[in-house]
Amino acid sequence: MAAPFDPFPAFQDYAHPERIVSASWLSARLGSPGLKVVESNEDSLLYDIGHLPGAVRIDWSKDLNDPVTRDFIDGESFAELMNRKGIARDDTVVIYGDKSNWWAAFTLWVFELFGHSDVRLLNGGRDAWMTEERDTSYVVPEYPSANYPVVERVDENQRAFVAEVLASLQDSSALKLVDVRTPSEFSGIDEHGNPVTNAGVLRGGHIPGAVNMDWSDAVLPNGNFKTRAELDSLYSALDPQDDTVIYCQVGDRAAHTWFVLKYLLGFENVRNYDGSWAEWGNMVRMPIETGDTTQKA
Repeated sequence: MAAPFDPFPAFQDYAHPERIVSASWLSARLGSPGLKVVESNEDSLLYDIGHLPGAVRIDWSKDLNDPVTRDFIDGESFAELMNRKGIARDDTVVIYGDKSNWWAAFTLWVFELFGHSDVRLLNGGRDAWMTEERDTSYVVPEYPSANYPVVERVDENQRAFVAEVLASLQDSSALKLVDVRTPSEFSGIDEHGNPVTNAGVLRGGHIPGAVNMDWSDAVLPNGNFKTRAELDSLYSALDPQDDTVIYCQVGDRAAHTWFVLKYLLGFENVRNYDGSWAEWGNMVRMPIETGDTTQKA
């Protein structure tokens, strides 16, 4: 049975308020039947120094990625993961994490690839919860298997791949590319005008034609999302009807902006290019831009 929606007034202005919960709502319902809480951080070890009571850990690197192929796990492995964590197919899953929910949003996005129908994000994530000095625990819960079915992953309408992005450069109307990294990452040049690279990537810069909209502009200093009116203003240059593709370095910050556009603003066709700059910036003969100068990688 799905948990009730959070009636927090500010959420009701969002396009899909059912996809977000407040700390007060979650605190009052921890341990409720049919509600599972997942912590998913960039730094997975944060879970060990205190987490929400009853929360399980999903390590984005170890748990969600195929150990051999550069891709996500398949349906059988996802079902095994859910059974290890005691999550049922009809459970309401609330996900939270560090960095204002970077990887929590990414984990939520992967849940959606497998069609889990009720998965929500904790507004503000781990830092907001800790700042409010709410209850934490060191206990690692063990839940019985919930017999999660094997459901094959569906990438269509959720993911964009490099070939499609490259082909779109020949047609300016095909995709709206949004780079949600910092302006310095987007420019690929330092304050002296010298080319710079990102960690693990041979070239710095951005995909030609992409616009830069820093993911962090969507949140307040405490990690909570800005109001609907503020977000409408922030993303006013984007058309909700466009085929919009979001990217960053490896897909985490892109998933955060994907969540904002899809569930808070109601964009109908927004996808995550999770290969992102780590893929694009390392590929041979791939066009890039640094500042106003187009280069060949």
